[in-house]
Amino acid sequence: MARPAPRAPAAGPAANPGSAANPGSAANPGSAANPATAANPATAPGPDRQPAEQAAAAGRGRLLVVATPIGNLGDLSPRARDAFATADLVACEDTRRTGQLLAHLGIRKPLVSLHDHNERRRLPHLLAELAAGKVVALASDAGTPLVSDPGFLLVREAAAQGVRIEPLPGPSGILAALVASALPPYPFTFAGFAPPRQGKRRSFYRSLAALGHTLVVFESPHRLLASLADALEELGDRPAAVARELTKLHEEVVRAPLAAQLALWRERPALKGEFVLVIGASGTSGREASACETD
Repeated sequence: MARPAPRAPAAGPAANPGSAANPGSAANPGSAANPATAANPATAPGPDRQPAEQAAAAGRGRLLVVATPIGNLGDLSPRARDAFATADLVACEDTRRTGQLLAHLGIRKPLVSLHDHNERRRLPHLLAELAAGKVVALASDAGTPLVSDPGFLLVREAAAQGVRIEPLPGPSGILAALVASALPPYPFTFAGFAPPRQGKRRSFYRSLAALGHTLVVFESPHRLLASLADALEELGDRPAAVARELTKLHEEVVRAPLAAQLALWRERPALKGEFVLVIGASGTSGREASACETD
């Protein structure tokens, strides 16, 4: 701030350096009239400036954690679309799938692959981009990043460096299956994918046997039957729901105890799609334990 000139002995109020009429105060660098501050577009974000520009002006980036559709493109939120349009680059699990989504939206952005096998190697590059003031959108193939998908290491390291993390909620196979299961929705535990090998899968279900509430598990089509059999063995014949192809054309939710689920899915000539298992707590009774129901 400029130091005002000493008051002249004969000066009147008009010469007061603190008055609005005094050019010495009107040009004060700390005043609203100073073009070096208030009128400088590089330092004074206005209503017409985009968030990405504001972040860059502040010398820091933002990490947008963007949920994407799990099957139905109509589930993409306007906020998610704006996030992709605003981002300087997109870190995604599969550049081909995310590229198709962005093409559907009419958006072209640099894509950087970020998956389970390369996330640590990508960290230095992505953290450098964020440190340079870039806006990075993080997306998985479907649903919310980090939840049985890559992204945790990037979010953890970015947060440790003071980067602003902005979650953009949206489609979730976990919640969609849970609310359609007709099982008690809360509390619940989401345990990710069951292990692929039987020994570890048995231990996995055994470790969850004491849960007193609903369990949600992801499963692949070629391991569904083995997983149901192991769950039945370790948990007993509990009420359950199996959701398949949620939000897609062939969406299906089957509600039945585990033994009936195993018998029903064994009768199918082929198992296709993505599956979510919702298993009730031990001792659940009443409507949840009724005979097989299918939507």
